[in-house]
Amino acid sequence: MSTHRTLETARLKLRPYTEADIFELLPLIGTREVAATTLRIAHPYSEQDARAFLELAKDPDKLWLAITLRTDGRQIGGIGLRTDNQHQHAELGYWLGVPFWGQGFATEAAREILRYGFKTLGLHRIFASHFKHNSASGHILKKIGMKYEGCQREHLRKWDQFVDSELYGILRREWEVRE
Repeated sequence: MSTHRTLETARLKLRPYTEADIFELLPLIGTREVAATTLRIAHPYSEQDARAFLELAKDPDKLWLAITLRTDGRQIGGIGLRTDNQHQHAELGYWLGVPFWGQGFATEAAREILRYGFKTLGLHRIFASHFKHNSASGHILKKIGMKYEGCQREHLRKWDQFVDSELYGILRREWEVRE
């Protein structure tokens, strides 16, 4: 998987992270509200966390892209796929800085990642999950055509509490019918 891929939508550019992104990334990803909706984002989020993330982003089985505005290049979030080539599937993950919630950016970016995953990577299935208390993420997953597949009760641990994980998925043939 190319780590140098840049994808574009009507309002967004999804591009590889660089070290120059760290200081723009920290105030966005570092809020408690963002961390509370994601499994893998720490709070507080430090420069060391960001540097460790950039190292992880080099993994060829992961595609992690900064979500930026096409108008001014400002970073507003991140999106990615964790692929499993043996099973031809990938897990979708994303986050947005709080000032950019509720404007359709996550849906727009996720649609483009689905397109890339199915058309370019040849995936058979893409899935995603969200904490039960983050219903906004469930709405995004439904909007991009994913089907609700069930609740994994107390499946994950966040901040020393077990939380339910709501699972969604879409198959390539289901995506093709929607396109």
